[in-house]
Amino acid sequence: MLLQIQEERSRSEDNLSNINKTHEKMKNDNKVSSYFKNKLKGLYNTAISDAKGEIDLIQQAMDKITEIKIMRNEKRVGSSSKLVFNQDEPRKGMRRGVLMSMLQKAASTLPTWTGRQSESAPALCGSIPADIGYICHASDHVAARVKGTDGEEQWILAEVVTYNPSTQKYDVDDIDYTEEDGKPSQERHHLSRRRIIPLPLWKADPTRNPEATFQPKQLVMALYPQTTCFYRALIHEPPETAQDDYSVLFEDTSYADGYSPPLAVPQRYVVQFRKK
Repeated sequence: MLLQIQEERSRSEDNLSNINKTHEKMKNDNKVSSYFKNKLKGLYNTAISDAKGEIDLIQQAMDKITEIKIMRNEKRVGSSSKLVFNQDEPRKGMRRGVLMSMLQKAASTLPTWTGRQSESAPALCGSIPADIGYICHASDHVAARVKGTDGEEQWILAEVVTYNPSTQKYDVDDIDYTEEDGKPSQERHHLSRRRIIPLPLWKADPTRNPEATFQPKQLVMALYPQTTCFYRALIHEPPETAQDDYSVLFEDTSYADGYSPPLAVPQRYVVQFRKK
């Protein structure tokens, strides 16, 4: 595909060169003759056609790159699940530093949606929520509302294990957990669909799809840095590029205005706020 793009670009360079040469020849004339008008019109129409052809080839290549990134990400997540979340063997604890590094890498390698110029961003791109009937797949990471040992409910980062269509309930595993006497503690949860929020499958490029990014002062739920819990927050600044993080203000009563200083949170871990 890249070779085709280069071939198309090389082929169109001759026409662009002819346009420049025609303008050079016209410099000494006080007015544009009908001959040059017709010639330039034809040259520019050809240039526009060539540009559209190059755009199509570039878009095809970008679609293929996105497809490869998604496959690589699924393979990486699958490998991590087999190593860390193998259901056939007792789960072993993971050092927090390793877990945080893994989550950060998952956020940075999330593919960016690269649709065509006039194409709207799909569901689960950036801030756009999942369709009503969407069902998460095994190994997907989600925000899950669970009840802790103290009876308090909280939103945690979890991994989907299975979905039962007859009961419309998920089995999910807490990404972060402890081991007591060699046994995992509070890791498996049986939850209804309304207690699950799928994480984005693509990052949004604000320059191309601003409709797929949360806006300043919008109420969201975001993963607090160096934790695996989602908390209420306000968008302070949205990302300027697809690679940028959100700047968010977490609700925090220890501060006079009720919010923490701005903290950076990757697009992957900012989701729509959902009332209980």
